[in-house]
Formats: sequence, structure tokens, C-alpha cells
Amino acid sequence: MEKLFDGEFRLMEILWREAPIGSTRLVKLCQQELGWNKSTTYTVLRRLCAKGAAQNEKATVTPLVTREQALQAEGDALVKKSGGIGLFFTAFFSGRTLTAQEAAQLQDLIDRSRKED
Repeated sequence: MEKLFDGEFRLMEILWREAPIGSTRLVKLCQQELGWNKSTTYTVLRRLCAKGAAQNEKATVTPLVTREQALQAEGDALVKKSGGIGLFFTAFFSGRTLTAQEAAQLQDLIDRSRKED
């Protein structure tokens, strides 16, 4: 999946919450929640459709990817950009501390993701 830019992700948040949604209602929600005008909403929606992230058919808009898929693509891009998972986590945790609960959650993720030798 192609990277979603901030504005695209913000529109997707509305789609994930409201879908399926009529395009007229989507324009109204984007105006209320994001301060966008009609043309901005349709421009961003066209980009999302071109990326395969959303569909606008017969004035009904639906997301074609889940929030989790979009977040995974974002994470993959960050890891690639940082030079690998180890370097990503080194930079991410620099100057940060974890609560015991956060450390346990992270350890659980590591354990579930570990490849068997």
C-alpha cells in the first residue's frame, strides 16, 4: 500500500468511523471536523481512490484498507527509512522510559513476532 499523507489519513479516519458514507455527508463532516471546503475534500478523496485506499461509487464512499493496514504500511516505511528495526527502536526509545505495563506489552509483541531458528 502507498503511504498516506497526513490529510489523507485524517479523511480515512472519518471513513473508518462512518463508512459507508454518502459523499455529500463526507463533505459536510470534513468541513465540520477538518475545516476543509468541498474541493479539498474531493481532491483528497480522488488521491485516496487513486492509491486504492478508498472507493467512491455512486456517491457512496467506502475504505478499501483497514486502519491497521494503513498503520502497518506507515510503520514499515519508518523502519525502512531508519535503516532497520534495530536502528528504528534505538532512535524511538532514546531518552524515553517505559512503564512496566508498556514493557510487558512490548515483550509480548516481540515473543509473538520472533522467528523460530
